[in-house]
Amino acid sequence: MRISVKEMMNGLPSSKPNPLLMAAVGLGVTSVRYNGHRIKLSYTETVRIKEILRMDDSMREITRVAPRFIRPCPGRMDLFVFKTDILNSYFTIERSNFPMKTIFSGIQPSGIMTLGNYLGAMKHFVPLQDQFNCFYCIVDQHAITVPQEPAVLRENIRRLAALYLSVGLDPNKMTLFVQSEVPAHAKLGWIMLCTSYLGELERMTQFKDKSDGRGESIPGGLLAYPPLMAADILLYSTDFVPVGEDQKQHLELTRDLAARFNNRYGDIFTIPEVRLPETGARIMSLAEGTKKMSKSDPNQGAFISMLDDADTITKKIKRAQTDSDSVVRYDKAEKPAVSNLMTIYSLCSGKTLDEIEAMYEGKGYGAFKTELAEVVVETLRPIQDRFEQLFHSSELDDILTAGAEKANKVANEMLYKVEKAMGMARI
Repeated sequence: MRISVKEMMNGLPSSKPNPLLMAAVGLGVTSVRYNGHRIKLSYTETVRIKEILRMDDSMREITRVAPRFIRPCPGRMDLFVFKTDILNSYFTIERSNFPMKTIFSGIQPSGIMTLGNYLGAMKHFVPLQDQFNCFYCIVDQHAITVPQEPAVLRENIRRLAALYLSVGLDPNKMTLFVQSEVPAHAKLGWIMLCTSYLGELERMTQFKDKSDGRGESIPGGLLAYPPLMAADILLYSTDFVPVGEDQKQHLELTRDLAARFNNRYGDIFTIPEVRLPETGARIMSLAEGTKKMSKSDPNQGAFISMLDDADTITKKIKRAQTDSDSVVRYDKAEKPAVSNLMTIYSLCSGKTLDEIEAMYEGKGYGAFKTELAEVVVETLRPIQDRFEQLFHSSELDDILTAGAEKANKVANEMLYKVEKAMGMARI
């Protein structure tokens, strides 16, 4: 069934309008286009649909997942397509009429970014910029919770910014900026620290892990890290935060601090939700198929850097751990190392695991690794080429400057609301 003008204007013969339309109304849309006609829902129709959404669990679930159905309209920058094959219906929404939800993601400039970082997270940030109002922040103030060499930190900030743009993030669609260039982060970080309780900060798993055995030499920044992270998120009225399992506890604290502040001073902050990244897979070490690929691994052959040259990538893959039976078959329990290599091949090539198994039936690991290396090299080549163009260019500076200007505008508006509510701002 495709959505019809009559259906949108007068409702279905049943008690429910089209589910996709209901999801759009739940997201705040009141006007859509169908067959070139603009159709505006009346106040009565909007209220009716919202009442159904409130009462019907299945409709609420459609609204919750609705942002996944939104895509850019080909050839029309002013329109979104709101479509799902499950419901076999679609319509378009004017960008100006669509209240885009906000995503915030903070990334530490800690040096090397691996193939695992790309396939597991960075690659999936790109489509989000068409569906959400995205703020991507290079959190250099978080990085200094441990001592940093100034020249190295400066280079790492620039390298990370260039890499994020190289994978396909578009400065016209999202905001990329450096945390320290937006002073509101540190200011709200202090306010969030004052809103926190010592006990809840000391219970943070990362604080306990990183402070274990350090006696009195524990950096204070490790304790204050979560309130600053909360400030990062809350400054932008963030709806969703894509975090891994290791950061979920910090986000729960952010939600608690936002609710605590709102209870004291009024409805100031949006309470953010966890959005677990849509990862293709967890990429494992090339040296040990049961351990996550990590840039901090002392074995340089255990990971592939996004900036490794073709020869280095080929050598690392050819030396990667496999097993003794020489059969290219996916089995995470019995063949974790080979399964990891097959996952990398699949994510880089777009081929299914079954297709890969069929391709290398009877051929052994030699041919498989040789062609896997070629696939990885070709996947990273355009990213590396774009990185080389950006890293030393004024274009990168211009993008970061523009990003900081946009972020400062949004963050300062929120900071003023916070300080006004607390009695700290002159009216």
